[in-house]
Amino acid sequence: MAAAVVAAGVAPVRTRFLASKEQFHAYLRARGEPSSGGEEKEKEEEKVEKKEEDGSCQSEPPAKRVKSEELGQDGENREDAGAAEKEPAERKRARGQNKSRPCMKPNHYEQSRLCPSVTQGSAEKCYFGPRCRFLHDVGEYMATKPADLGHSCVLFETFGKCIYGVTCRFAQAHLGDGYQNIVNTELAKQWEGKSPVRNNLSKELQHQLRKRKFSFKKADQYLRGLAKPHGDGGKGGKATGCSTEEQEVPNCTTPQEELGDGSECPVLPEQGEDPKPDALQSPSPAAAEDASSVKTVGPVTDEDIIKLRSCEKKKLDIQGKLYLAPLTTCGNLPFRRICKRFGADVTCGEMAVCTNLLQGQSSEWALLKRHHSEDIFGVQLEGAFPDTMTKCAELLNQTIEVDFVDINVGCPIDLVYKKGGGCALMTRSNKFEQIVRGMNSVLDVPLTVKIRTGVQEKINVAHKIIPKIREWGASMVTLHGRSREQRYTRGADWDYIAECAKIASPMPLFGNGDILSYEDANRAMQTGVSGIMIARGALIKPWLFTEIKEQRHWDISSSERFDILKDFTNYGLEHWGSDTQGVEKTRKFLLEWLSFLCRYIPVGLLEHLPQKINERPPYYMGRDYLETLMASQNVDDWIKISELLLGPVPTNFTFLPKHKANSYR
Repeated sequence: MAAAVVAAGVAPVRTRFLASKEQFHAYLRARGEPSSGGEEKEKEEEKVEKKEEDGSCQSEPPAKRVKSEELGQDGENREDAGAAEKEPAERKRARGQNKSRPCMKPNHYEQSRLCPSVTQGSAEKCYFGPRCRFLHDVGEYMATKPADLGHSCVLFETFGKCIYGVTCRFAQAHLGDGYQNIVNTELAKQWEGKSPVRNNLSKELQHQLRKRKFSFKKADQYLRGLAKPHGDGGKGGKATGCSTEEQEVPNCTTPQEELGDGSECPVLPEQGEDPKPDALQSPSPAAAEDASSVKTVGPVTDEDIIKLRSCEKKKLDIQGKLYLAPLTTCGNLPFRRICKRFGADVTCGEMAVCTNLLQGQSSEWALLKRHHSEDIFGVQLEGAFPDTMTKCAELLNQTIEVDFVDINVGCPIDLVYKKGGGCALMTRSNKFEQIVRGMNSVLDVPLTVKIRTGVQEKINVAHKIIPKIREWGASMVTLHGRSREQRYTRGADWDYIAECAKIASPMPLFGNGDILSYEDANRAMQTGVSGIMIARGALIKPWLFTEIKEQRHWDISSSERFDILKDFTNYGLEHWGSDTQGVEKTRKFLLEWLSFLCRYIPVGLLEHLPQKINERPPYYMGRDYLETLMASQNVDDWIKISELLLGPVPTNFTFLPKHKANSYR
């Protein structure tokens, strides 16, 4: 009976657990504050809450009241004239990204910072000397340092030494007399010469990239071949060995032609590059001279001269495995460690922009880091042009350890799309082909591609592109069953994914979209795909991998869920650091993740199973206070959870999730 009265698009929670908004927040306030004078305080807070609801973009999102077909999973609502009329004219819809959200960098939370040279025990070697703007007096620093957050330091307990010394927010666990950093010699020896994280950017490599001294021998060779005039009246720009269908049929007329895609527009070599024909295709003396002028390091081996055949490349054997999708912001290394623990087989780093990697940006290279527990790991690159993508592929091939490289052809956001990357590559077949062929020619590991059904909502084009991708040399394709226009609205089209899986054969095709339970995963595998990729489902409940492997619904308790958050914070402190900057960075990523975790509804509270990813949770009372707190979509409640794990937030702390409708104040 309860299921019959539940509004469309709202998850079917049992009647006895349902609550009104007022009851829900009153319960959380009652458990979080002293009871004396509670009524007056409650009334005051209700007034404040009402003011915030009336005039702020952080007010409660209309997601609580709209139907599922009007609702996007990333908090975006479709334009609907009828719904707009019902809403007050002065209230703006909570949709899209919080592009202008207040952003306070973690290193700004500490006003008096200790010089790193002092932390590392070499104060006399400070590079800046008397000009250094950081403190060199440990006593002065300790007088202003915020209070420690706990009695045990995860870095000291794991590695036997905390490299953050006195700046560590858990320093009491490893500080001796005179603020000396204590070292557990026996444990430290076990980690000597070992690193739990690989793919770090060295200073030497960063210098080479910034000064443009890195040699892109294979990429330059491929790009010279693209710039070579062809025998069709001097038209270039086509990848060598392209299909006859591509040669006969010109590109469709699309707005993306402004980006230089077309058979008349060859890829021009970069400034200072000699536009000579490919040395391997033209045995002319000029070409040979150009090839010999390339500087080499060390003895020349067969690998330098003889190109690997596709059959000799490493194989990507992940048939039937569970693949954690590359997730921007939330798919960081600590989160991937959580998912690995729950049974994820394949992991992939967050989307990295190829131009930023080529410039040696530390923040972009951080997205490529790999934990030693990630046994099958890949990185995802985003770019719009063959020169940067091919060079980036060669750079990564020489400098990091990965099992595959993925091309992002599924990103729907405007920032990427308008530059010709992401989904836009599906409409720029010449550039797409050049990118895939070029990257494949310089990589020793398999190349994979992630795409959507198409750009426009009702015009699917993936089935036309997939055979070409296979021909161009990709080892695998992942298909998200939505178009760019759909973003994350409505259901993924698994019938279409099934059609594409047949067309892709013998190349493996992984399906992606709307998997939140083992039943969803079973239905997906029945479509004939080689495996499934899990994205938002893993953010909402990372134990989903365990549920799929054990074929059961896990009624996980609030204390077990809290332990997962504890592990995440420990992994975060280990990865980002245990000083103030590292603590606040960990808090930021924890809060971003909580914007998804609050969508989970415990199994024991549901009227019927399973929960669907399209269904938004109503207001409900959990079986205990912590379970109710975790169900809140209020930013302040997420901050409260973070304070249980990482101590009180700094003064003037502000946070808004990436998407406006993910939460409210």
